[in-house]
Amino acid sequence: MDSSVFVDDIQRASWLSEVFVFSLHSGQIKTQRDNKALICIQMGTMAELGSMGKFEEQQQANQIVLYRESAEEWLSHVHSLIPSVLHKAKTVPNFTGRWKTIISKIQQIPGCLSDLSSHPCFSKNKLCNEQLQSVAKTLNEAMELAELCSADKYEGKLRMQSDLDALSGKLDLNLRDCMVLIKTGVLGEATLPLYISSSSETPKISSLKELLARLQIGHLESKHNALENLIRVMEEDEKMVMPLMGRGNVAALVQLLTGCTRIREKAVTLISVLAESGHCDEWLVSEGVLPPLVRLVESGSLEAKEKAAIAIQRLSITEENAREIAGHGGITPLIELCKTGDSVSQAASAAALKNVSGVAELRQLLGEEGMVRVSIHLLNDGILLGCREHMAQCLQNLSAASESLREEIVSEGGVPSLLAYIDGPLPQEPAVTALRNLIPSVNTETWVALNLLPRLAHVLMSGSLGAQQAAASAICRFGSSPEAKRLVGESGCVPAMVKLLESKSNGCREAAAQAIAGLVTEGRIRRELRNDGKSVTNLVMLLDSNPGNTAKKYAVAGLMGLAGSEKSKKVMVSYGAIGYLKKLSEMEVMGADKLLEKLERGKLRSFFHRR
Repeated sequence: MDSSVFVDDIQRASWLSEVFVFSLHSGQIKTQRDNKALICIQMGTMAELGSMGKFEEQQQANQIVLYRESAEEWLSHVHSLIPSVLHKAKTVPNFTGRWKTIISKIQQIPGCLSDLSSHPCFSKNKLCNEQLQSVAKTLNEAMELAELCSADKYEGKLRMQSDLDALSGKLDLNLRDCMVLIKTGVLGEATLPLYISSSSETPKISSLKELLARLQIGHLESKHNALENLIRVMEEDEKMVMPLMGRGNVAALVQLLTGCTRIREKAVTLISVLAESGHCDEWLVSEGVLPPLVRLVESGSLEAKEKAAIAIQRLSITEENAREIAGHGGITPLIELCKTGDSVSQAASAAALKNVSGVAELRQLLGEEGMVRVSIHLLNDGILLGCREHMAQCLQNLSAASESLREEIVSEGGVPSLLAYIDGPLPQEPAVTALRNLIPSVNTETWVALNLLPRLAHVLMSGSLGAQQAAASAICRFGSSPEAKRLVGESGCVPAMVKLLESKSNGCREAAAQAIAGLVTEGRIRRELRNDGKSVTNLVMLLDSNPGNTAKKYAVAGLMGLAGSEKSKKVMVSYGAIGYLKKLSEMEVMGADKLLEKLERGKLRSFFHRR
C-alpha cells in the first residue's frame, strides 16, 4: 500500500476518534478506539481498514506500531497541493468575498512552512508531521469546496457560507499553530518517538514538552486530550512538570477556561494546581485568569467551582488581585459558595473572602453583599476548622472598618459567637481582636453578662502570643471608666498581665504595659500591683531606652502610678530605674523627668535619714 500510515494524530482526534494516553515511564502510547474504523491516509485520502472488533482481536492490550510518512514527504505533498488549490479557488465564480479571504490565507502557508521546515529538528519531532497532515487535510477540504462552488452542487447558500467560514477558521488555526509550534521551544528537543521505551529522563522531559505544546496547537478535542494526559502526569509527578511550564503554556490554559464545559473543568483543575504551587501567579493574572475563574465559581459545575475557588484563594493573597476579583463581581458568587458548597469549596471561598476583607476599601462592599451574616454563620457552623478561622479573620477585618459594620456584627449575634469561639484550648488572635474592636459598641453591663473578662483572662493564660496581645489591648479598652476598672480588678486579669510584661513579644509587653498604666489609677488594682513581687521589677525592665522597646512610655506611666509607695520606690531604685530614666529624660519620653525627680528626691531623703 503506497505511502499508507496508521494515524495517531491527537490534533485531529475529532475525525480519527483516537484517545492517546502518554506513559512517560514506559515511553509507550496506548491507543483506545471508540469508533468502528481505523483510518489510514493515502496521499491525503481516507479509507476504512476494518471493524473495531477485528482490530481488537489482532491487537491485544490496544497497542499498535505506528508507521509514518516522513515530515519531508508530507512537506513535499503540501507544497504540491497549494498551487492546484489556489488555481481552483481563484476560478470560483460565487462567494467571491469569502474565497478572496481564503486565498489570502492559503498564500501565507508556504512562508509558515518554510519557517517550520528550516528548524534543525524539523524531521525529528512528530508535532511537525502532525501539523503538515492537518494542513494537507485543510487544503483537500478547500479543493472539495471550490469544486462544489464551481459546479453549483452545494446544498444551499447558507450552508455553503457556513462551510466556507469554517474553512477560513481552520486555515487560521493552521497558520497560528505553525507559528506557535516554532515558538514553543519543543522543536529544540530532538524528541524520541514516544513508542520507543527508555528509562532515561530525556524522553520523559521531551514527551512532557510535547504534551505542553499540544495545549497551544490544534482544535479543542486535541487540547482536551492533552489536558487529560497532563492531569495524569501531574498526579504522578507534579515536580517534574512545574519547571517546564512556560508562560505560553499558562496562557493556553487560561484561554481554555472559555471552552466547552468538559475542557473548562480540565483546565481549571490544572490551573488550581498551578495556583497552589505559587510558581505561576504573575503569569496567571497577567494572562487574564481571574474573570473566567469568577464565572466558574458563579456558574460552573460543583467540581469546577471548587477548583476555581481554590485558585482564587491563592491568587487573592495580594491586594491588587483581591481588588480585581471584587471588580469582576467575585464577591457575590464566593459568598454564595460559602453557603452552598461542600467542605473544601466552603473553606476555599471563605479563605478568598478573608483575603478580600484584608483590603480596607473593599470591606464596606463586603458588608453590603451580606458578608457579616455569612461570617457569623460559618464561625458557628463551618464544616472545617480552617473555615471558621477564616471567618474569624474576616470579622476582625470588618469590625475595623466602620461603626455601621460593627453595629451589624453586634445585631447579627456576632459577639456571643466570637466569645464561644475563644473558649477553645488555644485561642487565636483574630477573634480576640474582633472582640476588642467591638467593645465600644456594646455597653458594660452586656459585656459583664457575657463573661467577657473571665474569657479574656483565659486568653491571657492560654492563647497564642497574638491573642494575648489582643486580650491585653481589649482589657485596656474596656477599662475606660472607674467602674470598668473595678470589674477588671475583680476578674483576675491583673496577675496575667503582669506576667505578660515578661513576654518575648514586644507587642505583648507593650499591650500589657499600656493596660497596666491605664488601670493603676484604680485603688484595688494599685494595691494588687504593689503587693505583686514582679510588677515593679518587670516595669523597670521595660524602661530600656532601646528604640525597639515600644513599651517604655507605658512603663513610665505605670511606675508613676506606683511611686506613691516608699517600698515600690525602693524597688525601682534598686533595679536601676534612675539610670534608665536619665536616658529617657534626655529622649524626652513623657513623664520620665517627673518620675526621675521623684525617685531622686526619695533617695536623698533616705540618705539624710540614715545619717
